[in-house]
Amino acid sequence: MAAAVSALSSLGVPEADVGVRRGRDRAGRGSRLLPGLLPECGSLQSEEEEEEEQAEPGPAAAAAAEQRREERLRRFRELHMKRYEACKLNSQEVVEEDKRLKLPPNWEAKKARLEWELQVQEKKKECAARGEDYERVKLLEVSAEDAERWERKKKKKNPDLGFSDYAAAQLRQYQRLTRQIKPDLEQYEKLKEQHGEALYPTSDSLLHGTHVPSKEGVDRMVADLEKQIEKREKYSRRRPYNDDADIDYINERNAKFNQKAERFYGKYTAEIKQNLERGTAV
Repeated sequence: MAAAVSALSSLGVPEADVGVRRGRDRAGRGSRLLPGLLPECGSLQSEEEEEEEQAEPGPAAAAAAEQRREERLRRFRELHMKRYEACKLNSQEVVEEDKRLKLPPNWEAKKARLEWELQVQEKKKECAARGEDYERVKLLEVSAEDAERWERKKKKKNPDLGFSDYAAAQLRQYQRLTRQIKPDLEQYEKLKEQHGEALYPTSDSLLHGTHVPSKEGVDRMVADLEKQIEKREKYSRRRPYNDDADIDYINERNAKFNQKAERFYGKYTAEIKQNLERGTAV
């Protein structure tokens, strides 16, 4: 640039004109650059305005935000109510469980039995009001299969398994005789008034010679003993005979002995017997 100025000054152009021209050239270059810079500045300004518009929420955005907030609050209230219901049910279950634990262990069976007895009493009253026999009405409601099952159950209630030992036979007879006893409550009350606490003896009580049975009691005991003797003479238990059973005896006496031995020692000698039958005994 200094060389150009010196050349122009050597041709007679003053330095002021040279400065003016230099300013005009700069202005021209600036004018050529401005058309490219102005659109860029305009785009920057429009983006800033859009961001400001987005930053400032409108009525629709505020309504949507409020709706979302209400939805969250509604769900929170529902969860709160569910938690309250769960706590309430849990407390009730704890109370019921505590009541069940305080009841006797067989309370459910007793309750079912009492309900059944109440139903039977109601049916009996209805049958009596209609003039019908309750037993006949009850049998009309029983099927043949149920009747057969009940009969089989009765037979198995107290089965006679044969003689095992004298203690078991004595216990069976004692249970049978005690079931036949019909207590005289009037006589019991009289004895209770007469003897007081002495009616219930303890280990220190002396009972020998203090009790005198009545004539009716003696007659009742004699009649019962005679009945037992008569029944014992007629008694002959039918023992089942299995045709398919193995014959391991030589006469009737040996068969009875083998049956008694099998009853007491069969579970201990079962393996030895099987080995002997297979021929694998050591």
